[in-house]
Formats: sequence, structure tokens, C-alpha cells
Amino acid sequence: MAEIFSAEYQYLWAVVLAGALFLPVRRLIWVLMVRRATRSAEIDEKEQERLRRRASFTATLLCFIFSFLYTATLFDGRS
Repeated sequence: MAEIFSAEYQYLWAVVLAGALFLPVRRLIWVLMVRRATRSAEIDEKEQERLRRRASFTATLLCFIFSFLYTATLFDGRS
């Protein structure tokens, strides 16, 4: 079991961490985008869905980059 926590599996842990972070980060980004959009005018369901897709894309990039950098730092020098 200890071998799974080695630097060989850094990419696996990056994907696992990105997956765990994706839903809360997407929700946070989406809520912030909707709140900002409603300040200027009311938004309909179509606009909310567009903002959700945009938040999903942003959250995917953000979570993957963060998790890759975090695991690279965590497993640095551990072989």
C-alpha cells in the first residue's frame, strides 16, 4: 500500500485531487458569476446555463493546474 504514495503515481494523485476539487470550485465560480451578472440585470435560464458551462471550463483548468503543481511539490525529492 505504501508504494501507491510514491512519486511514480504523481499523475494519478493529480487527477484524483482535481476530481475532488472540481465540484466545489465549479459551484463557487458559478455562484460568483451569477451574482455579478444579476447586479446589472436579471438573467434567464439560458444565461445561467451558459455561465455554468463557462464555470465548468474554468474550474477544470484551475483544478488540474493546481493539483498538478501541488502534487509536484508534495512528491518533489521523494523517490
